[in-house]
Amino acid sequence: MSDAPFVFKQFTVNQDKCAMKVGTDSVLLGAWTNIGHQPFSILDIGAGTGILALMLAQRYFAQVIDALEIDADAYEQCVNNFEQSPWGDRLFCYHASLEEFATEIEDKYDLIICNPPFYTDCFKSNDLSRDLARFQDAMPFHHLLESVAILLSENSIFSVIIPKKEEAPFIELASNYQLSPVRICHVKGNPTSDIKRSLIEFSFTESDIKTETLIIETERHVYTPEYIALTKDFYLKM
Repeated sequence: MSDAPFVFKQFTVNQDKCAMKVGTDSVLLGAWTNIGHQPFSILDIGAGTGILALMLAQRYFAQVIDALEIDADAYEQCVNNFEQSPWGDRLFCYHASLEEFATEIEDKYDLIICNPPFYTDCFKSNDLSRDLARFQDAMPFHHLLESVAILLSENSIFSVIIPKKEEAPFIELASNYQLSPVRICHVKGNPTSDIKRSLIEFSFTESDIKTETLIIETERHVYTPEYIALTKDFYLKM
């Protein structure tokens, strides 16, 4: 993937120091996540370039938007992207592991968002930074959910994107931490393809699950009205 900066309508993401580049998953999650409960504080776990925090800063004036990144190069790049954005005064990145952060921080967050590593069935490469970003053993799901349960305030939301095949076990695992799904979006590349991703929002409060399906394209580079409506505030050509 290209190291060139990814230019959105209101901000630019430099990514040459990050193992994982800007991709559709992050844009979907940042655009789809519900901010209707008007969160005062937001946490982006495993920030990478900082794209999720930047998207949420564009969408909503939360007073506190924190990010967490363990990789030194990615942390440096995230900080730089924050500083160059229009919302630098509201964005802050911590350089720490999730376990360290969850045990030491006293604050709780009204919205936690995460695009976690989940390529559990891929062969590892010789690139340690890329493997750290891509493989679930860098952030096991049970460690993620355990930390979210500690850091999430009452009546708040945890928003995540995972492979569809991981949906059922992830939801079952989340129930061990009293987190229940409240909203699910199944993502398909085109009308005839299998569901590849699940966008899920969790809460400590059980409720009826709102389920929807999002199709990205009708054919190559012909985007659906639903996908355009979701991402048009960000992509230059939407």
